[in-house]
Amino acid sequence: MVVPCIFCEFIEAPTSVPVVHEDDHTFAFLSNAPATEGHVLVLPRRHAEDLWSISADQAAGVMRSVHQVAALVRRQLEPDGLTLLQNNRPAGWQTVFHFHVHVIPRYEDDGLRYPLPTEPVPPEALHEAHGKLTARRWDPLSVPAPLKPLD
Repeated sequence: MVVPCIFCEFIEAPTSVPVVHEDDHTFAFLSNAPATEGHVLVLPRRHAEDLWSISADQAAGVMRSVHQVAALVRRQLEPDGLTLLQNNRPAGWQTVFHFHVHVIPRYEDDGLRYPLPTEPVPPEALHEAHGKLTARRWDPLSVPAPLKPLD
């Protein structure tokens, strides 16, 4: 059973949302639950559930549109700053499973607070994470074929 995607429905019926930008590959509209005035969602027209399922080319196209929307927001709303959010899967706070980037204008008095820890961790923790991220994994496809003996 295919689960309907609300964002795909918006793309099919663009008059149902306040569209602020679109091109052949992306679609951007105002959030109906904005963190601040001018909060825009930018997404690919072609469905991709999250960052791990979108192609690099599609993701690059979305980022080009994010850049254009950010310029539009800056020019029209003159915010004090800008926050980009891109969430993946429930543990990463994703609630609509169509890849999208939040473009959130920021204002000095908007009341939003930084949600991530700001205290540094011990160097050992960084070393351990670095080791996990840079460890070479065995890949049977990357092993060179044995050399043939010379006649």
